[in-house]
Amino acid sequence: MFLGCDSGQKFRSTDVTGADFGRALELTDHNGKPRRLEDFRGKAVVLFFGFTHCPDICPTTLAETAAAVRKLGADGERVQVLFISVDPQRDTPEALAKYVTAFDPRFLGLRGDEQATQRTAKEFKVFYEKRKTGDTYSVDHSGQTYVIDPQGRLRLLVRPERIAEDLSEDLRTLLRAG
Repeated sequence: MFLGCDSGQKFRSTDVTGADFGRALELTDHNGKPRRLEDFRGKAVVLFFGFTHCPDICPTTLAETAAAVRKLGADGERVQVLFISVDPQRDTPEALAKYVTAFDPRFLGLRGDEQATQRTAKEFKVFYEKRKTGDTYSVDHSGQTYVIDPQGRLRLLVRPERIAEDLSEDLRTLLRAG
C-alpha cells in the first residue's frame, strides 16, 4: 500500500512514503564490512541494484547519481550511495570496489551470496535474471533507484531516465526535512 500523498513534501520522483517494502538489507560492503540499512541513519541513502559487467543502465545510473550528489555541494556528505550487486558470482569485493569508487570514492558496493541477493532484491521488489549470451552471461534487472530518508524510511522511487533531472532536488528536499 502506498501512502505517498500524505507525506507533505513535494518531490519530482515517485513518492512511495509508507510503502511496506524496502525496509531492510543485510549484505557485505566492498571493504568486507557487514552492512545493514540502519548503519546509514542520519544520511539519505540512494540505492540501486546492478552488476559491474552491465554495459548500459548501471554505468549511466552511477554517473548521473554521482553528478546529482556533487550538485549538493557540502550536503553531498549527508548522502550514501549503495550499489547492490545482482551478480555475486562475478562481482567480487575487489571488482565492486574498483567499479563503484570510479564514479565517486564515497560510493559503496554491497554484495551477498545468492540467497542474500535474492532476499534483498525481493525486499526491494527488484527483478533480476541471468541470461546466457554466447560463452558468458548477462543479467537482466530492474532499473529503478530508491531513496531512503535520514530516518531510514523508503521515500522515493526514481526512474532511470529521471535521475539526472530529479535526484539532486529530491535529495535536497529530504535533507532539509531532516
